[in-house]
Amino acid sequence: MVRRDYWIERVEGLWALRSIVWLTGVRRVGKTCLTRSLADVEYFDCDELSVRLSLRDPMRFLAALRGKRIVLDEVHRLDDPSAVLKNAADHYPDIRIVATGSSRISASRKFRDSLTGRKYELHLRPLVMPDLEPFGNADMTHRLASGGLPEHFLAPQPDGAFREWMDSFWAKDIQELFPVEQYGPFRRFVELLLTDSGGMFDASRFASACELSRPSIAKYLAILEATHVATVVRPFTSRRAAEIVSAPRVYGFDTGFVAHYRGWRELRSEDMGALWEHFVLNELLARLDLDSIHYWRDKRGHEVDFVIARPGRDPVAIECKWSQAGADELGGIAAFRRAYPDGDNYVVASDATRPLPVSGAGTQATVVSLEELVTRLSHM
Repeated sequence: MVRRDYWIERVEGLWALRSIVWLTGVRRVGKTCLTRSLADVEYFDCDELSVRLSLRDPMRFLAALRGKRIVLDEVHRLDDPSAVLKNAADHYPDIRIVATGSSRISASRKFRDSLTGRKYELHLRPLVMPDLEPFGNADMTHRLASGGLPEHFLAPQPDGAFREWMDSFWAKDIQELFPVEQYGPFRRFVELLLTDSGGMFDASRFASACELSRPSIAKYLAILEATHVATVVRPFTSRRAAEIVSAPRVYGFDTGFVAHYRGWRELRSEDMGALWEHFVLNELLARLDLDSIHYWRDKRGHEVDFVIARPGRDPVAIECKWSQAGADELGGIAAFRRAYPDGDNYVVASDATRPLPVSGAGTQATVVSLEELVTRLSHM
């Protein structure tokens, strides 16, 4: 079991603000273990028939739990989960509830009310750096190869678990919550997306490979976003003629799945950079609580891995390098700063131990560790 104190603190902090926390994340990312780790909670598994029967009368169920802290795990198994949570927020604000599910509330046809203003949503992501501290920060190569689902991270050989996860994802998340009928083309799309993870998304190419229409590809991608299996990173642009303005990059949710579907059983040095980029994205989205992150690319091929653009702030440019050895390759950042002169430039390297200035291509940046980058950006 991986005890995830960082996320426990996040839940407790949100409970201080609202009575309901919607804990979402991909299947087997650790939602059940996390909720069972909370202090003084009563746990209810909505997969169990007895629990579902009790919640058919939500007011009676909630009246017996006044002043308590409860977990409603897999709450989307209920016939009308939003009614339970709405009644709790409106009539029993002294009850603290964590409700878990694999998708965003607004995306699931089971939810008739989005509970706007009644809940905080917390996206539990694959293992982040604070989760690795009990393992002595673990070997990053192992984290990248096995991935960040706790079960996979702890398994000596998780290969079979990736295939089994895909079957469970289809049966328990897709079929029950979304109008998808064709298993073969859908699974093919997911596998191709994971194989191509981090690349420019071309709907026509996926449509041809999966024998689907472009509208079906768009629908499937939206479902993968809603279930957190895919992260769509859209271009940062002011619609200059030289910029890529519409084509997104799409990332799979976990480095282990990306490595598995690319056939990388033993990671080579040339594989590490791509997986490190995925890990950095996961870390930034999880710990900075960002709604979105961008990339930048011009039509001459200059590119910046990630751009963080907050309202009223200068854009921050971030390049991901597995090793500091290539930290002075700043051509992409230099091109970006010719268009957007103001803002901080960072190169985040896995082997960086302290901040160091670096120059290249006529521009400057700071080489930082991922932890240092998160610290600096969280204070912006």
